[in-house]
Amino acid sequence: MVFKGYAFIVAAAVLWGMIGPFSRLAFQEGISPMEVAFWRALLAWILFGGHAMIRHEVSLHRKDVPYILVFGICGVSLFYFVYQMAVKQGGAALAAVLLYTAPVWVIVLSRIFLKESITPTKVLAMVLTLIGISAISMGRDAGHGGSPISVSAIIFGLASGFCYSLYYIFGKYFSGRYSSYNLFLYVLPIGALGLLPWVTFTPKTPTAWLSLIALVVICTYGANSCYYLGLKYLDAGRASITATLEPVVAAVIAYFWWGEVFTVQSYMGSAVILSAVVLMIRSSEKQ
Repeated sequence: MVFKGYAFIVAAAVLWGMIGPFSRLAFQEGISPMEVAFWRALLAWILFGGHAMIRHEVSLHRKDVPYILVFGICGVSLFYFVYQMAVKQGGAALAAVLLYTAPVWVIVLSRIFLKESITPTKVLAMVLTLIGISAISMGRDAGHGGSPISVSAIIFGLASGFCYSLYYIFGKYFSGRYSSYNLFLYVLPIGALGLLPWVTFTPKTPTAWLSLIALVVICTYGANSCYYLGLKYLDAGRASITATLEPVVAAVIAYFWWGEVFTVQSYMGSAVILSAVVLMIRSSEKQ
């Protein structure tokens, strides 16, 4: 049973790791990051919403509506957009690595909103993450022919990590009351509506639609479904550590598909960031 759990989590990491490469394909076909984010939210809502209705998981408490609204805007509208921009500005591999700065943001936000203490282990994880980011920023851009990594690529990548960290904060709040399908039934349409005013729609080739459908079915609905299936057999700590395969998968796919190659210091920085993530998760398991 444990093996089955790891299999589901590894599958989720592999599917999540395809977000960047499929996004680059969409950009190549002339779709803007904002439009990619919109279609990802809207089409994923159809799948998650349908799943929630089939399972009769459609409840929503009135007192949770404000939090659902905030989560929809920050966790979907903003998150989906900044991650697409991180991919566009810095490549799929870099975006995936910077996404995993989320634990540092979690430390800060947990202290502010959940009153959790900042332990020496958390401080060490923060320092390691900052060292990793510094190493990456001094490297070369794997997604743009080896040019220096742009400030905007780092900023969008860190912003995606911040937005990703909100899933932990809101997850703690909604835990035990809503399934992921139930939650996404309400969060995703809010996120799509938050993006809609800023979207400029363009004509799409069959390849463009294929890339969007892949992002939704494979990288969003499929990945999340595999992850939560894995949690039935593994505890959250082991699942989270296993899921850090995501940036590794993204880097491998980006290398073979798009020819993205980091410099030595960027690879070292990425390894330091992922080490900090594993350190944080192991520390949480012991608490």
